[in-house]
Amino acid sequence: MKASRRTVRLDLTEPLRISRSTMSAREAVWLTIEHEGVTGHGEAVTSLYYRLDAETLEGLFAAAGTELARFPDPENALEALRAKEVGGDGIPPAVTAAVEAALLDLVGKRAGSPVHRLLGAAEPPVAATARTIGITSLAHASAQARCLAASGFEVIKVKAGLPDPEDDVERVRVVRDAAPRARVLLDPNGAWTTAQAEALLPRFADLGVEAVEQPFAPGDPEALGALAERSPLPVIADEDAVNLEDVRRLAGRVQGVNVKLAKCGGVHAALRIAELIDGSGTELMLGCLTASSLGLAPAVHLADRARWADLDGHLLLAHDPWTGIGGEDGYVRASALPGLGIEPREVRREDVA
Repeated sequence: MKASRRTVRLDLTEPLRISRSTMSAREAVWLTIEHEGVTGHGEAVTSLYYRLDAETLEGLFAAAGTELARFPDPENALEALRAKEVGGDGIPPAVTAAVEAALLDLVGKRAGSPVHRLLGAAEPPVAATARTIGITSLAHASAQARCLAASGFEVIKVKAGLPDPEDDVERVRVVRDAAPRARVLLDPNGAWTTAQAEALLPRFADLGVEAVEQPFAPGDPEALGALAERSPLPVIADEDAVNLEDVRRLAGRVQGVNVKLAKCGGVHAALRIAELIDGSGTELMLGCLTASSLGLAPAVHLADRARWADLDGHLLLAHDPWTGIGGEDGYVRASALPGLGIEPREVRREDVA
């Protein structure tokens, strides 16, 4: 097997502001693995929060490519990766997830089978995805919500966490007024204090918010579990639910966990988390980073396992270099094509040749 990589810039249609930062672009590093004339692709994106830059990702992909070369075929390499015989404990989960995605894409193409079928699902998963509205003016939030509802989106996620929580309350109110039939999720990205969360959650419940993600800063899962027991609306752990052990501590105590493949380490790790929480009262949210369709595709192949799908990262881009998972009408769909079912857009095919 031979591996190659390429770094590209992904510009957002407009800056996305959350409580801790504002983002207008990020870089994506694509990993391509070739074996006997067939190629598989995976993607990792840069992240200040996870301390990953393009140079670091390039170096880690180069090292992974060297390790993969010792395996006779991608099927054996995939087994070894899942047994942690590739990379080791020091490899960031985002890199493991991207390597696994490229191998799954390649294995699926060689078998003539889409990834969801390799994972045990007979039909391509389809899910209503949340669409994010960042911290923005009330007028812009209202206009966005109205446009999203008209386009078919049934779930809207509103970012929160301004110094004056009343601004967040008003933003949710105008979104609710503009899209009265939408399900609304709220995400302060850990910006509130415990006291603020206690005071605000009943007000957001009265506004019809369906669930809230990570109300206060990560690091105290006991406090998060205690809040979830008293909260009038479901609490979903995100930054406090990074890996299997984190979720084990929270299972049955919070109403949901946000599983991002780049956070937990890929499809296999996500499936282990889903198995762990099954029957516990804690339900699965599948989340994502802002990335291309290539980066989101592995999670879309798992979307039938989640109560909440938050897989809109590719929809925030000014130009998505890949296609194959939909989402523009509010629904993401796994492809029935072999592998991940993702293809480069014609206008940028030279980027992935």
